[in-house]
Amino acid sequence: MSSLNQPETIIKDTTANPAPLGLLGFGMTTILLNIHNAGYYELNSMIMGMGIFVGGIAQIFAGLQEWKKNNTFGATAFTAYGSFWLSLVAIWLIPKTTFGAAYASSETSMGYYLLMWGIFTLLMFIGTLKLNRTLQTVFLSLTVLFFLLAISDFTGNKQLRIIAGYEGIFCGLSAFYGSVALILNELYGKEVLPLGVKK
Repeated sequence: MSSLNQPETIIKDTTANPAPLGLLGFGMTTILLNIHNAGYYELNSMIMGMGIFVGGIAQIFAGLQEWKKNNTFGATAFTAYGSFWLSLVAIWLIPKTTFGAAYASSETSMGYYLLMWGIFTLLMFIGTLKLNRTLQTVFLSLTVLFFLLAISDFTGNKQLRIIAGYEGIFCGLSAFYGSVALILNELYGKEVLPLGVKK
């Protein structure tokens, strides 16, 4: 039988958009950590809990869902930054254990850690130039945040970390805004909150 006579099967994707969850996980956790960086409270279990479950696990879950939707950018971004949060909490907690006390990270090593994430984020920002203005804002401000924090660790400049904290709050708020905008725009079937989509 000729393949031309075979019926065509079209599979429609009816799954929900995972991007709001990923942006929410990133945004909320980034805001809370950077309120700490700005000097308003000490590093504590609230930030670590958010880092593990909301910034970490929720973002990775969103990344896996983006993978199923064939969105390479979203899958890479959410899974990578979810893993960033889990690794950051591990960096904080491992030296507190009996087996990890000798492995505490120096400020210099943390500087390189943050620098690598900054370079990755800068390259991802280039990808957002094909996307909307909200994501461009998130990734550009995140690039600046990583570089500010890296320089702060390399130089020991505590004032620069405070500046980075305020910049990071802005970054987190932009992601939080993106999450809410995607949800409301879909629910109402119109642009309630603009994302700066290219026409």
